Amino acid sequence: MSRMEKALRPKRRLSVSRRCFGILLFLGLLLPLAACGGESQASNASGSKVVSVVAGENFWGSIATQIGGKHTSFKSLVSSPTGDPHDYESTNDDARAIAQADYVILNGAGYDTWGSKLLDANPSDTRKLLDVGKLVGKKEGENPHLWYNPEYVQQVAKQITADYKAIDSADASYFEQQYSAFEVALKPYLDKITEIKSKYAGKPIGISESIFIYMTDALGLKVITPEAYYTAEANGSEPPANSVAEFNDQITKNEIKVFILNVQTIDNSVKNLQQQVAKAGIPVVEVSETVRPANGKFQDWQLAQLDKLEQALSQRSKS
Repeated sequence: MSRMEKALRPKRRLSVSRRCFGILLFLGLLLPLAACGGESQASNASGSKVVSVVAGENFWGSIATQIGGKHTSFKSLVSSPTGDPHDYESTNDDARAIAQADYVILNGAGYDTWGSKLLDANPSDTRKLLDVGKLVGKKEGENPHLWYNPEYVQQVAKQITADYKAIDSADASYFEQQYSAFEVALKPYLDKITEIKSKYAGKPIGISESIFIYMTDALGLKVITPEAYYTAEANGSEPPANSVAEFNDQITKNEIKVFILNVQTIDNSVKNLQQQVAKAGIPVVEVSETVRPANGKFQDWQLAQLDKLEQALSQRSKS
């Protein structure tokens, strides 16, 4: 939710003329209306603008807040590392936050349609929107886990910087500096992707659903899980029986080196696979939809997952 300035009430005098009372009443009505209007940029102690930013999810939110720094106030609506973001239901607080925001970032591609509905219900001529799906050319029905694509991540960071500069041109040089710092912070994550690809490209792996597909492409790993299986899981539907049988066969024959598990979308089918994977002695690498911990940084979260994946692949290469 955007920060709203509260006007301090003057101390009541013992006698107030009707004219003064009328002025005070008018101002008392005007201030709440101004707070609810589309122009929600505040100022910090130095008088510089503070852009009110709302992100649908904390993976884009983490990037945006690192680039925005002291010139942004921030709220990510989906940040729980336990629940399934696909099942998220917006609240009245979410609606208020979006209504008062200068800048809204949504993943798009059908991932957070609730956010689009909130935007439609709270129109604004001044609010700026970044729909990541539209930015990278992905629409509903395609894999919406766009933050697992390192190229998209870099593209989004550049766009966020450009949008901040457009909203608050007076602080453009600050946003450029913040973007440069973010590039430096992102480098270990990008370097790890290159390192894993150079060592393990072509290695067969299994996945519980489509969340990691973009990253496996970047890493050069070979997903042999039946597409019908992981697509059904990603859509929250029952996987076809033949795809389950094929996946179980791959596990039993130890054809996959590592099993990638989305810990935020585990149903009975995935639980059964987990048991089979454990029996086969196949390493499990846990990944999540949202940043873990919830207040962590995007690059630290991603790098930690990649480190675990590299360890698992190394373990299997020696066995």
